[in-house]
Amino acid sequence: MSYDFELSCTLPATPEAVYEAWLSSAAHGAMTGAKAKASKKVGAAFSAWDGYIVGKNIDLVPGKRIVQSWRTSEFGADDPDSTITVTLTPVEAGVRLTLSHKNAPDGQSAYEKEGWREYYFEPMKAYFERRRAAGKS
Repeated sequence: MSYDFELSCTLPATPEAVYEAWLSSAAHGAMTGAKAKASKKVGAAFSAWDGYIVGKNIDLVPGKRIVQSWRTSEFGADDPDSTITVTLTPVEAGVRLTLSHKNAPDGQSAYEKEGWREYYFEPMKAYFERRRAAGKS
């Protein structure tokens, strides 16, 4: 079985800056603090967190949406890939990132409870705050 959930956060950046950073190997790694391999091509494979996360780009709308198949090394062999959709909406404080995670394996609720916040949202906020303080977008 699997389940779906949605989370969101506000980042001090433009939608375009978040989109570009998510799909850049160097910037994704700088945001999260772990090695990443990313691409701006639909169908291309990616990995994050030193290979803990792997998947493929399914749909990309620059500055607006990223859809990726997604799985971690904790997924069982019989668990299908999950799908994440990152939606970027401009707001006064920067960008509202809404993450929809579909088909997460049952028993792996840590992604929803703390994983996305602790390993993505909080480091991303710090990354973009540093960039803003340095005068970068």
